[in-house]
Amino acid sequence: MTRTPAVADAPAPGVWEELVTAALLGTERRTPPGCEPGLGAPAALLDAAAAETVRRRAGLRPAHAARRPDPAPEDPRPPLPDAAARRLTMLLTDRPGAAGGGRRGSAPDLMELLPQWLATANARGFAAPPEALPALLDAARGRTDLRPAALTFAGPRALWLARLNPDWRFALRATSGGGTALPDPSATEGATERVRRLWAEGLFAERVALLTSLRARDPDGARELLASTWATERAEDRLMFLDSLRTGLESADEPFLEQALADRSRNVRATAAELLSALPDSALATRMAARAVTCVSLDRTLDPPAIAVEAPHECDAGMERDGVVAKPPSGRGERSWWFGQLAEAAPLGIWSARLGGRTPEQIVALPVTDDWQSELHAAWCRAAVRQRDGDWARALLGAPTAPEAGGPGAVSLAERAKLLGTLDAGERAEWVAGFIATHGLSEAFQLLGMCGVPWAPSLGRAVVDALNIARDAGSYPWSFSGVMGLAERCLDPSEAGRLDGLLAIPDEPEDASPGAGGYWAEAFQRLVTTLRLRAAMAEELGAD
Repeated sequence: MTRTPAVADAPAPGVWEELVTAALLGTERRTPPGCEPGLGAPAALLDAAAAETVRRRAGLRPAHAARRPDPAPEDPRPPLPDAAARRLTMLLTDRPGAAGGGRRGSAPDLMELLPQWLATANARGFAAPPEALPALLDAARGRTDLRPAALTFAGPRALWLARLNPDWRFALRATSGGGTALPDPSATEGATERVRRLWAEGLFAERVALLTSLRARDPDGARELLASTWATERAEDRLMFLDSLRTGLESADEPFLEQALADRSRNVRATAAELLSALPDSALATRMAARAVTCVSLDRTLDPPAIAVEAPHECDAGMERDGVVAKPPSGRGERSWWFGQLAEAAPLGIWSARLGGRTPEQIVALPVTDDWQSELHAAWCRAAVRQRDGDWARALLGAPTAPEAGGPGAVSLAERAKLLGTLDAGERAEWVAGFIATHGLSEAFQLLGMCGVPWAPSLGRAVVDALNIARDAGSYPWSFSGVMGLAERCLDPSEAGRLDGLLAIPDEPEDASPGAGGYWAEAFQRLVTTLRLRAAMAEELGAD
């Protein structure tokens, strides 16, 4: 009888790894530890593995129990109504698949409605249901645009969860102070000391959050705190900190910004100069005005009079200190590059006196000699946006019904969109509605993105009428998918009833794209369904 090799009574340390290696390589190539080679080696390997498994399990020592986490904080906000809670679950879990070939079907895109639902819930002050927090954090993890509204709605319990799951740590980084309350220096002397300690020892994100919060309630204190460590900060940190001064920018910031003009970092110097140029009474704005007016004059020898431009011939040290970048980008001439920066930084109020007391509209209407018009008008566009000057913005935008879609002064639709941002919401909507009525939707997507939600009735009607015209022309609806998507999110839900007449498949003209009528009916069905769903969501949340 063949005797099976015995397993060693006391396996040496590391024997488990040797058994695993023998099993992987085979007992013919590697003899298991404590066994003899031969036909019985496989059985001996299994016996040894079984014995080693028992030994390893029996040898485990009980660990000390970890400290139980603190209870989740209470959320004092009122709970969601039951219908709204069910709607939230549906918005977080449904993922309708997009059909191929650009066709979306008639079902609403629920995930695109989630941002609007969150905004309404936050406005009403509701607390998130505890059971919805994991799905809400997962949604915010995948979409950075959702994070501010989602974390506001999720409240303190989401931050408690985020500390327990590495996948949700973004919530701690995205929340001021990592979810901890920032000290209020106006409360007590001790709180002031905690502010300075956090500023000296905190993580960068905490310091940015502290500076931003302090800037909103105590601009002078925020500026003094920044100045206390300015010389020792890294260049990239100085740039981020300096950007916080955009909030509540005032003349009291000028001395600090003037000092920043001598910073070692070119980006810091440029940002300081940009902020100073947004203060029309600053010394930098005065210096830029003096330079700019020497480059622009009114040539009265021409009929009609025209603006003449003589761009600077050099970029001296003073110009560079005031933020003028000497080296132009590829393809730009030096003189036009320098001139554009001077005209952009000069206060817009100087041009009326320089150009014969004319209004902004009259100045923009003047011809400009030697092909300098696009450069000069583009600089005025940037200045109007930076200085938030509505009169100049209106002059550069021109009438929305003008034949030229580019307008009298803007060089692109992107510039026009920025100019629209200087106007109030009502005027902005009326202007875009007039533009769409004249030029259609193909040029209007960027402009629509500047309009408040829900769209004003006149703007909504203009968009729907333009979509109907596109349908009658026989083009495919996905050519307007961007505008259609905006309409689903931005059109007033009360407009749904007016769209019922567009749900039928229209008669297709002979030159229409094949099947376009059916696709349009489907697209309008999705629009109507989405609007009614938004109305139901608002009603469930008790919104007006």
